[in-house]
Amino acid sequence: AKDQAKDQAKDQAKDQAKGSSSKEDESAAQKDKDKSEADEPKLSITEHTVVIAGKQVKYKATAGFMVLKDFSSKAQKEDADDGGDSKDKSKTKKDDKGPKSLAKMFYIAYTRTDMPDSQKRPVTFSFNGGPGSASIWLHMGGLGPRRSVLTDQGDALPPPYRLEDNAYSWLDETDLVFIDPVSTGFSRSEPGESPKQFHGYEEDINSVGEFIRLYTTKNSRWMSPKFIVGESYGTTRAAGLSEFLQHRYGLYLNGIILVSAVLNFATLDLTAGNDTAFSLFMPGYTASAWYHKKLAPQWQNRSLVEVLKEAEEFAARDYSLALFQGDRLSAAEKQSIANRMSGFIGLPADYIYQLNNRVPDDLFFTHLLMERNLQIGRFDSRYTGIRLNPGRDFCDFDPSFEAVNGPFTATFNDYVRRDLKFESELPYETLAKVWPWSFKNVENKYLNVAEDLRKAMTKNPYLKVWIACGYYDLATPYSAAKYTVDQMSLEASIRRNLRLTYYDSFHMMYVTKLALIKLKSDFSSFLKDAVLPDSSAVPSAQP
Repeated sequence: AKDQAKDQAKDQAKDQAKGSSSKEDESAAQKDKDKSEADEPKLSITEHTVVIAGKQVKYKATAGFMVLKDFSSKAQKEDADDGGDSKDKSKTKKDDKGPKSLAKMFYIAYTRTDMPDSQKRPVTFSFNGGPGSASIWLHMGGLGPRRSVLTDQGDALPPPYRLEDNAYSWLDETDLVFIDPVSTGFSRSEPGESPKQFHGYEEDINSVGEFIRLYTTKNSRWMSPKFIVGESYGTTRAAGLSEFLQHRYGLYLNGIILVSAVLNFATLDLTAGNDTAFSLFMPGYTASAWYHKKLAPQWQNRSLVEVLKEAEEFAARDYSLALFQGDRLSAAEKQSIANRMSGFIGLPADYIYQLNNRVPDDLFFTHLLMERNLQIGRFDSRYTGIRLNPGRDFCDFDPSFEAVNGPFTATFNDYVRRDLKFESELPYETLAKVWPWSFKNVENKYLNVAEDLRKAMTKNPYLKVWIACGYYDLATPYSAAKYTVDQMSLEASIRRNLRLTYYDSFHMMYVTKLALIKLKSDFSSFLKDAVLPDSSAVPSAQP
């Protein structure tokens, strides 16, 4: 009996010890959770209403930071080694600092609140380009529920500027998350962390991809249809993310939207020996000259679409063949090409001949309207600006950027504080200095992310891709995007998942009202095609 009593006492002591240990573990876990939550910056959440397509939409806006941490196995091992030294009983694993914070990425998310089962609503991640651009342009120009007021043609009004509800926002059909990559907007690397670790193609893909994973996880959006929309270099990022998210996180997208795309950097490099780029820029020159009434009479009196069809044919055949022949081209043949080019792009034939029939974009900007002491815009060639240095070959500034920079920057800085209640003394970097930008992954060759996009589309045969192009865009010409798609070697059934649309507009096509309306309509069509009504109804995953 005594032995039995002793055994019972031992068992009770063990149980009490286990209970005490369990409570200590629970308490420590709660402390870790509380500490982790305390380390996360507080988000500003506000409630709003907007009318889109004639219907009221209720939504919440979330503005704040997402903390990027080093979850690598190496970092975790170093933390464990620091906190788990068995020789020093004063140190325990509970004392380790956890994953190291690397950067805080600023974002603004809009989530519709008047829809049932909101977690199954589409969610669209949006960013601009640069590299070094904040997400302000797509946000405040076309997609968000509020937009900067411009004229219907996209011209700036006199300051002070103002905002208006965006009746063509995408928020009625998808939740929206606008991301500012590290060093842009309010996003910054942590003290002691070099921002250069985020300034490069691969580094940028990793950080933005990690943001998307974190947002998807923290907001329970893994079961939502997911989209990415990028503009300019943002299309490079988006195409890279399509493969990265699938391979790294198993995160498969429903759709990718590329606004003013650049996927193959060779198509934009107007340098000696890269003749393809000169052929691809020429139709864009034609659209610009047509708008400014500088074409030969036989072309000027026809519609833009008709003229561009002829220009594309000339650029793809006779012009490209002439460039291919190089010095084997006779003087008479060279002059003939210069004469025909002059009719298509509005510059004097003798000047084109002197340039060896290869017209760099900066010379086109400065020479098309030189007799009027005007230069044309790069983002939008319809815009003109008075020359600061008349007669010089170099561009003084881009008048199309100046037309939108003031209204967008002023209205955003007021909006984020007044409407979204987010306070920060940091300057909002619309275009941050992030150079040198690392392209170490493609040293001594051109970056071409079209191959990443091809892989992603082939591995995920449900992935839909939409490329939107502006005729007057001389930063990322529409014909370059068209050419890149034609060179992707997509299998026929996968090629059907890709569409291109063209706008009588420019790089930021959404700032003109007619293009904004068309962009919204085209998005609605794309969304219906990219989101299947019931995945269980699909008989096979094969294309």
